[in-house]
Amino acid sequence: MRPDLALLILGLLAGPASACGGNFGGFVADLKSEAVSRGHAPATVERFFASVRQDPKVLRADRAQGVFQKDFITFSRALISKNRIVNGQRNAQKYASTFRRIARDYGVSPGVLLAFWALETDYGAVQGDFNTLNALVTLSHDCRRPHLFRPQVFAALELYERGDFDPARTRGAWAGEIGQVQMLPEDILRNGVDGDGDGHVSLKTSAPDALMSGAKMLRGLGWRPGEPWLQEVVVPDGLDWSQTGLNHQLSVAQWARMGVKGRSAPLAKGLNGSILLPMGRRGPAFIAYPNFRVYFEWNKSFVYVTTAAYFATRLEGAPVFDPGNPEPGLSAGEMKTLQKKLQARGHDVGGIDGILGEKTREAVQKEQMRLGLPADAWPTRALLGQL
Repeated sequence: MRPDLALLILGLLAGPASACGGNFGGFVADLKSEAVSRGHAPATVERFFASVRQDPKVLRADRAQGVFQKDFITFSRALISKNRIVNGQRNAQKYASTFRRIARDYGVSPGVLLAFWALETDYGAVQGDFNTLNALVTLSHDCRRPHLFRPQVFAALELYERGDFDPARTRGAWAGEIGQVQMLPEDILRNGVDGDGDGHVSLKTSAPDALMSGAKMLRGLGWRPGEPWLQEVVVPDGLDWSQTGLNHQLSVAQWARMGVKGRSAPLAKGLNGSILLPMGRRGPAFIAYPNFRVYFEWNKSFVYVTTAAYFATRLEGAPVFDPGNPEPGLSAGEMKTLQKKLQARGHDVGGIDGILGEKTREAVQKEQMRLGLPADAWPTRALLGQL
C-alpha cells in the first residue's frame, strides 16, 4: 500500500511540516528527542534507533516510478497473469474460513483482497527487501514529503514496543510499507488484526493477519459492505462523452436510459456510478460504483487502481475485458508537454510527471469540450497539436 492522501491530510492537520534535511545524524538525534517528549522511555528510544542508517537506494526508488506511465491495457496485461489468477483461486480456497470472517465482519469481497495481495506482493512471495526503519527515516529526512513519513517513524516505535517490529530486521517496500498487503506502520496500529489468534499482528508471516487487517482498513476508508466496485460495460457510440469520468456521476437507471449496458451481467440496481474510459471512447469501458473510490485511499495511481479493481472482478469470474481499438496514446515526453500546456491554460494537472492521472484527465476533458472534440478524457496527438 503506497503513501496516500489520507496520510497527507493527517500530516497537515497535525500542523506545519516537520524539519527535514541537514546532517543526518543531527536529524536522527532530533527524532530521538521528539520520541522521548512523546513519552517513550529513553533507553527504548536508543535501542530503537541504534541501527538506523540513511539509504540512498530508497531515494532512487522514490524518484523512479515510471511504471505508472503505462496505459491501462499494457499495465493490466503485464500484471494480471494466468498464474496470478490460478494462485488467487487456490488462495481463496486455502483461506476460505478467513474470507468468510472478512465478509461477515467487514463486508469486503474475497476478490478485492486477493487482487491487492497479488499485485502488492505476489501473495506474500515478494514483500520488499528494504530495511523499513531506514526507509522511513530516510524519507522523513528527505524534504520532498517529510510530513507524510515522519509520523510513520513514531508509529513503528509503538509497534516495536508491542513486540511487532524489529528495527534491524523488519524489511519491506522502499516507502516503508510492511507485509503481504503492504501497510504503513500507522495503518497497522489502527487496523492491525490478529487473524490467526497467536497474540501478535504479523503482516509479514501470517496471511490471515494480513487479509483481516487489509479488510478492516478498507472498511474504515468507507467500503460499503456487499456492494460491487467495478463492472465492464458496453457504451453506445452516441453517448455524451462529457458525462464520463470520475468527476461525473449518474444513477444506474440514468446510464441505462442512455444506452449503457453491462457486458456480461446486468448493471447493479439502485446505485450511482461513473463511466470510466481508461483509454478513451474506443477502448475498454467500465462503470465505477461508489466502492471504486475507496481504492484511491489505498493507492493514488489511476492505472494501478483501475487494474486492481478490474483484477478483483476477474478473480470473481468476470471475463477478460474487450480492449476495443483505442487511439494511440502519448509518450511520456509528449504527456509532459501536454501537462505543461494544460497548466499554462490554468488547469491543475497535479504535477508535470508524464503520468495520465485523474487531474490530467479532467483537464483534458475540459479542453476537449472547449475545442469541440469528443470529451472522453483520452489525450491524443491531435489534441496536443491543437493546444
